[in-house]
Amino acid sequence: MSVVINTNYAATLASNNLASSSTSLQKSLNRLSSGSKIVSPADDAGGLAVSMKLSAAAKSLGAQKNNIGNAVSFLQTQDGALKVAAAALERMTELNVMNQDVTKSVGDKSNYATEFTALSNELTSIATQQFNGQSLFGTGAALGTVGGVSIGPANLGTVTSVATIGTDTAAAMTSLSNLRATNGAAQSRLGFESDLVTTNKANLEAANSRIVDVDVAEESTQLARWNTLVQAGTSMLSQANSSAQTALKLLQ
Repeated sequence: MSVVINTNYAATLASNNLASSSTSLQKSLNRLSSGSKIVSPADDAGGLAVSMKLSAAAKSLGAQKNNIGNAVSFLQTQDGALKVAAAALERMTELNVMNQDVTKSVGDKSNYATEFTALSNELTSIATQQFNGQSLFGTGAALGTVGGVSIGPANLGTVTSVATIGTDTAAAMTSLSNLRATNGAAQSRLGFESDLVTTNKANLEAANSRIVDVDVAEESTQLARWNTLVQAGTSMLSQANSSAQTALKLLQ
């Protein structure tokens, strides 16, 4: 082996290896400290692009789940009002039958009519209820669709049309029953839609995790490896640099 002064190939090689090991060690430290495999776009440009799309899709589903929750709240509020309307209409039906009792006096029937009118006015009041500024009842257009389910004002027209005692309330009760059934069906559909959105969101987040989240156990092993190589490289570089001393001894 030649003994030279100007070129120290062993030291150069050791220096390159040390630099490479030091870079890899720094990457492992960055990944473990951040919890992410992609600390910078250069780490995995393609993976970062996919991750961004998956993350955006997951956030979109999260917003959709909130929309579904708000739609369910609207329907629950609407049904609560319909339930009160049903109780009032049941009493109005009872009063209507009692008013037909031939044994009742004119005064009795007048009292029935008074209560009937008060309850009729209550039905009209219920028809004006709102949810966050949106009408619960009326003939307006649907508020939109969430998961393919239309929600919007329920038409209480045939219910509130019962204004005076003596009017047949059977049609109004049938209409009210249909409204509650429609409301319940929409709530049921939204419940399943919410479950689907929740599942899809979880799966997207899991897929994104496989791309960006660091495997601590695996990366810790790599950290130990690079740390050992850096220490070994530092030691070998020191020895390679000392080889020049051999040439100096020959010149003495």
